Amino acid sequence: MTVPTTPGAAETLAVSPSFSEAFRVWLKIGCMSFGGPAGQIALMHRVLVEEKKWIDEARFLHALNYCMLLPGPEATQLAAYIGWLLHGTAGGLVAGLLFVVPGALVMLALSFAYVLARGIPLVDGALYGIKAAVIVIVVEALIRIGRRSLKTALLRALALAAFVSIFLFELPFPAIVVAAGLVGYLVAQRAPARLGLGPEAFARSQPRRDRWRIAARAAGLGLAVWSVPVALAALLLGPGHVLVQIGLFFSKLATVSFGGAYALMAYMAQQTVETYGWLAASEMVDGLGLAETTPGPLILVTQFVGFLAAHRAAAPFDPLVAAVLGAAMTAWVTFTPSFVFIFAGAPFIEDLRNNRRLAGALAAITAAVAGVILNLAVWFALHVLVRQVTEERLGPLRWFAVDVASLDLTTAALTLIAAVLAFRLHVGLIGTIGIMAGLGIALRLAGF
Repeated sequence: MTVPTTPGAAETLAVSPSFSEAFRVWLKIGCMSFGGPAGQIALMHRVLVEEKKWIDEARFLHALNYCMLLPGPEATQLAAYIGWLLHGTAGGLVAGLLFVVPGALVMLALSFAYVLARGIPLVDGALYGIKAAVIVIVVEALIRIGRRSLKTALLRALALAAFVSIFLFELPFPAIVVAAGLVGYLVAQRAPARLGLGPEAFARSQPRRDRWRIAARAAGLGLAVWSVPVALAALLLGPGHVLVQIGLFFSKLATVSFGGAYALMAYMAQQTVETYGWLAASEMVDGLGLAETTPGPLILVTQFVGFLAAHRAAAPFDPLVAAVLGAAMTAWVTFTPSFVFIFAGAPFIEDLRNNRRLAGALAAITAAVAGVILNLAVWFALHVLVRQVTEERLGPLRWFAVDVASLDLTTAALTLIAAVLAFRLHVGLIGTIGIMAGLGIALRLAGF
């Protein structure tokens, strides 16, 4: 078959599948997409570029570069963009939804199990072991992002500044993202090498004449769809209801979610644990561990948070009904912006991809994300490995005082085992989680 008539489809697309064939392939990808963004992107590359040859290497990387510029889960957006490229808006919706929905359903089932089955030794033991694995998983993500993004002294300085800003001064994640992006934007024009940018010409391609009309229509419709559930909840339940709070908070989170779920966890934990009181720090670690075991985007951990938040402030609903509504609200406001960004931004893709200043902003944001993830690793380690952690303050400074005698030696040993599995034996993500869950169950059954 020949090139599809989808607006924006490039001449490099030599084969166009039927819609039904694409549907089956996207469903397969959605059910197999374990391993976080790196694994998911690699899976899409293998299926779409190497096996099906629906898109070539250059176009795939072109789409990936664009999605990396956006807040939100880049693998989900990549699926939506390639679906749009193949079959227009309907194709983008199908590809994006099938990438998210299987994992969301699994996460919903795990959330039910978490609420209803806690206290059962098998469940508690599995969660205990997974907690130790989560620390190692976050450290592994930090190392991977650091190797890729911290190539220059300026980028390393930005990462350090981001860590200090959030760990010692509690500056909000959105402010750190904006500040880093501004630095990168300004530096890129005069000294791009300081951001690790090469001497490419960044030539601009001929823009589409109707790009503003397409973008305005997609943005207007998308924003309306995005806001309807939150507005309806506010109208029926009042602006102070937990469903409205969930909708507003995760809507804000979705617009600043550069760097993926690991970067967001620090800000989300700070707000949902300390500000809103929706769950405990240990439960946040549990949620990330559960999200690691599901297909689809890791940012589905937000759905777990929404589930628990609504379950604990259920009125006027039954707790489980409220929990499902909370999970649905969270997923809706978390993922709808991704589709808005794709459908509204696709007409400008060439301009964004080839803009030096935007490339500089992205490089600086990615560096800052590494610092934020370091904060997350330290925060998790403190709350998982130490039983007594006290938050201390002096003016604008905040730090954590640790009682060394309260170190949980069993959890520390499990964390060391997880580190050996991941870094020494190179066991995969799912394998590491499975082994650690099994060890946790064994310890609980043995009375530890």
